[in-house]
Amino acid sequence: MPVAIETTDSVNSAILAVSEDRLQGFRVDPLAEVARQSLVPLATVHERIIAMLEAGTIRRVRQTLMSVNLARGALVAWRVPAEKLNAAFDFMWEQDPFSGHIVIRSTDKETPGSQYRLWTTLKVPDGFSMARHCEELQKRTGAEAFKLMSAKRVFALGVGHVRRKSIEPGSKSETLAEPHDTEFVQLSDLDWQVLVPLKAEFTADELRRAAQRPAEQFWLDRAKDAGVSLDEFVRVAQSLYARGVIGRFSTFLEHVKTNAAGEQVTKYNALFHWAVPAGREIEAGREVGRFHCMTHCYWREGGPEFNNVNIMGVSHGTDKDRVLAHKAAIDAHLAQIGIPVSYTNVFWGGRSEIKPSEISPQAYGAWCVANGIDVSTMRA
Repeated sequence: MPVAIETTDSVNSAILAVSEDRLQGFRVDPLAEVARQSLVPLATVHERIIAMLEAGTIRRVRQTLMSVNLARGALVAWRVPAEKLNAAFDFMWEQDPFSGHIVIRSTDKETPGSQYRLWTTLKVPDGFSMARHCEELQKRTGAEAFKLMSAKRVFALGVGHVRRKSIEPGSKSETLAEPHDTEFVQLSDLDWQVLVPLKAEFTADELRRAAQRPAEQFWLDRAKDAGVSLDEFVRVAQSLYARGVIGRFSTFLEHVKTNAAGEQVTKYNALFHWAVPAGREIEAGREVGRFHCMTHCYWREGGPEFNNVNIMGVSHGTDKDRVLAHKAAIDAHLAQIGIPVSYTNVFWGGRSEIKPSEISPQAYGAWCVANGIDVSTMRA
């Protein structure tokens, strides 16, 4: 009997409700933890995740990082002539390993910033300049302008599409979202030696090998890749977590494109903008970030190009009116608790691709050489 690959299958749904964004930090035995929380036998967890990964229902399985603490990063909005927009998208996706989430966005009407159609996330390793990197991309894509918006605080960062399908507008945590600082963390050579294999995507064959070993040896292959013992690998990974640079272990769904099971996990990707009074950004971000519909929430400065918005967040859904109902509930809550919003907007996502941004200094140097760029000119 074929193994189910649909996200709507009851067993898969139980697994994904945990594996998408419930495994915060570093886990010695991440899939065993999925089994414990989902109440699905470990052997079945392995079987289903491998099947969904091979079918493309799951796009990737990996340990994520709090890369805001590991590399200089920003959300970048690009103003690109319409006739060059798709080519610029392709360049960011195919030729810039430091651009991560790449989206073409639009607004329902002409608003401040609506001419900025291409949006990307960018990370550059410590010591290099984001502005100079963007200037290089601008030359190569024909972009007319770009706006760098670094995160000053992070209030929500998780996906959980399966878990969020049934969330009602207005659903929120009892407690405020915790603001995560974006202070840079210096890493040693040993830290990088472990971090690079730690963050790499898992193949189905790797997961099959892990399934044959005791759960506590899940990371054995990655320890070998790092050239250290399993005990040393775990020790360094736990140290990285204690220093705030580890995100979560996660299975990422193919959530915009139709998957192999014929499903479209989500259809609408909405970037919400709010402008709140200066000095109340953390207060507002903690309130917005507590709403369960929010997959991301940040304090970023949009500047005059975006009518001085300073709170940005992302929500997904399969129905546009329901996504707007989620936003309306947040708007009403902010008004009720006395946080004035002078301006708000929604940028809707269209064409999109996602890849983990490269953050290795060695990889950055190699990219510069491959593209005929003098590395010294890219220093901050």
